[in-house]
Amino acid sequence: MERSTGSNMQIQGQRTQSTAIVKVQEEPSIKIEPTVGGQLLRKLFQIIFFVQLFLVSILVIVLTIRGLIYAGSTDRFHPKKWYPPLLVSTASAGIVSFIWQSITFHCPSKAIKAVFWFTPLLTCAVGVLHILIGSPLSLAAGTIAILSGVIQSLYACWVNSRFDYASKILTVSTSAPPYNTTTFVIVSIITCLVYSSFSVTGIGGATATGTSLDIAFIVVILLSFLWSMQVIKNMLYVTISRIRYMNFACGVDINTGAAFHDTVKHFVGSVCIGSAIVPVIGTIRGSARAINLVAGDNDEFLFSCADCYSGFASTLITYGNRWGFVHVGVYNKGFIQASADTWEMFKRVELISLIDSDLTGVFCFLSGVAVGSICGIVGGTWELIIHKGYATEVSIYAFLIGYFMCRIALAWQQASVSAYYVSYAENPQSLRFDATIPVRIEQLHRFQV
Repeated sequence: MERSTGSNMQIQGQRTQSTAIVKVQEEPSIKIEPTVGGQLLRKLFQIIFFVQLFLVSILVIVLTIRGLIYAGSTDRFHPKKWYPPLLVSTASAGIVSFIWQSITFHCPSKAIKAVFWFTPLLTCAVGVLHILIGSPLSLAAGTIAILSGVIQSLYACWVNSRFDYASKILTVSTSAPPYNTTTFVIVSIITCLVYSSFSVTGIGGATATGTSLDIAFIVVILLSFLWSMQVIKNMLYVTISRIRYMNFACGVDINTGAAFHDTVKHFVGSVCIGSAIVPVIGTIRGSARAINLVAGDNDEFLFSCADCYSGFASTLITYGNRWGFVHVGVYNKGFIQASADTWEMFKRVELISLIDSDLTGVFCFLSGVAVGSICGIVGGTWELIIHKGYATEVSIYAFLIGYFMCRIALAWQQASVSAYYVSYAENPQSLRFDATIPVRIEQLHRFQV
């Protein structure tokens, strides 16, 4: 979809029942109105999401009440020793995440360097904590954390030459944040704090009895928590990326409240689909790239296997990537179609190598790991002092809460970067863009030569 050839794309803001829905006239090959199958898929995922949220909420309430009753009649579970460290860690996650997104906005260059150099240390610190706990599960978790920290440090050394571009693209894409962004972030963090605390009470209730069925309940609550946090993050992603896209592409400002209202009313189904697909495909693609680095080209068998797996991952990324969320919000497309359209557009304007080398996504991931590690250290150390038996699980739960809290706090900045790339890909000749991307493309071409 290039606005530099043929007739220009026309974007009209149109009110539908007091909300601003963007209608776009473009090439006939792009379908703006979702198909019947697409509408059914969206509605199905939306129903599944809200039904599971309702059922898990009932489960959490029942487990919490049962756990408190059980704790009053036995010494096996101590709520006063289990809940406070985890709830304090949850509160710490909200505070640190808000502060960190503010630091990232005002000092992106320093923030990027700090994350890449300090996250490995924090990850290793979590590993050491788990080794000190000494249980079989904590020893396994500690070993994984330390190995992960070492890998992160080696990766930071390998990509340090990309830090400057990452800070530039982050600066230029977030230079004019949407109106009331701070309020938006605060409300999102408070929502996550309440939801995380609610989920923790249910996990504590299941921990009180600790039967095999309770372990299954904990797994169900955690899976629901992971999907719900992804949905919250991507709701913000769709809202902000739509606002920033309209600003980059057309110089139009959309009211943040109206944009979020549209997201809640029209795009929840697509967001639920993307929230379930993107983490899985992202993990597969990340592992494929890691395998390619390890395999190299010395062993023909390993190279062929890695190449086959990489091809499979490349096919998947076409139909499920975070840049698709931009077209979900702007064009009201289904998530899979939006992902395919944006990826094909990146291929057409030869931005794939630039997208792959961009560190902003990795930066947000490592920021989440850093905040999660801080929360894990806070909760795990507290439990290690007062009740060693709870230390491992509390540290892991605190890590997950801190990770997702930070990802949600940074969602508006990552969405701004995605909107910048998508709007640039649609019209690289637009005078609204500076030389940040063209200069970087020239540098990549020189490196490849």
